Amino acid sequence: MRLSAKEVVEAPIDFVWGQLSDFTLWERTALRRGVEMQRLDGAPTEGPGMAWLIRFGFQGKPREVDMRLAGAEPGQRLLFEAVGHSMKADLTLDLHEVALRRTRVTVVSEVRPLSMTARVFIQSLRLARGKLQEKYDRRIAGFAADIEDRWKARRSDTQG
Repeated sequence: MRLSAKEVVEAPIDFVWGQLSDFTLWERTALRRGVEMQRLDGAPTEGPGMAWLIRFGFQGKPREVDMRLAGAEPGQRLLFEAVGHSMKADLTLDLHEVALRRTRVTVVSEVRPLSMTARVFIQSLRLARGKLQEKYDRRIAGFAADIEDRWKARRSDTQG
């Protein structure tokens, strides 16, 4: 199952890239939402190969996912791969400069089942695709708004 969303962020592409590639920020944000992220790779530098064990609750059950940064094209794209008990997912974040201080962010998530139970679950999600896409769009829009707010706060700090 594939979901995608596009948002234009009122901030320069370099700033947006910096926010998206700030993995410490991702970890803090996840923690605030009740998601536990444990770094697995122990690499001293950030980049492809970074990996996390992610623990969260979904539908009343504890879940675990192994996620890794599979690829990064600085200023343009981040590609994550995640594997859970019965599903595999890819998450791609693409950036495109549309104006001097405007960046289009395209987020694509693709989930594939690895078991018959997961296949049935994915099929049930397809039946609710419209509502799921709306929720996905709202989440990406909120994420874009957070980046814009940080950009505005940074600009006001440097101007004041």
